[in-house]
Amino acid sequence: MTLPPELLAPACLWSSAEVLASPSPVPREPGVYAWYFRHIPPGVPTADCHRYEDFTLLYIGIAPKAPPMNGARPSTQRLVDRVRYHYRGNAEGSTLRLTLGCLLSETLDIELRRVGSGKRMTFAEGEGVLSGWMADNAFVTWVVDPAPWVLEEKLISGLSLPLNVDMNRGHALNSLTS
Repeated sequence: MTLPPELLAPACLWSSAEVLASPSPVPREPGVYAWYFRHIPPGVPTADCHRYEDFTLLYIGIAPKAPPMNGARPSTQRLVDRVRYHYRGNAEGSTLRLTLGCLLSETLDIELRRVGSGKRMTFAEGEGVLSGWMADNAFVTWVVDPAPWVLEEKLISGLSLPLNVDMNRGHALNSLTS
């Protein structure tokens, strides 16, 4: 399988302001999104990472996730939901934000902590600081795909994606943090 040129040589890398605008340019369809970074968080090995112009591809994600095998209702999330959440959500709902926040905790002076009375972990007021860092450094592109989980597996196995944790246990960054 050839990797999608829309993800590897994108016509556009979209900024936080563009993605969060109304209406958003992000499709309300299923697909795969790719996150490129201007500046790399400390400790992230990038020697084998794909580069496009002055940006480095560090993470890919999908919406929705693969349908459950147990008959439970499948996710209804679409590209617009996930991409916008990564830019403005919190670490509890975004592995990308969780990983970035942990890697940038000293640089940004933020700390992962439990919020509320349950097990929910976020960067609390640091989420805004992380969102600001992402607005300056994180850019996204996407491709519509009706079964994005198939393409996700191929991308993770075919590219060096240090910020992907799931299905990527063999990556050097994951072996350092495990």
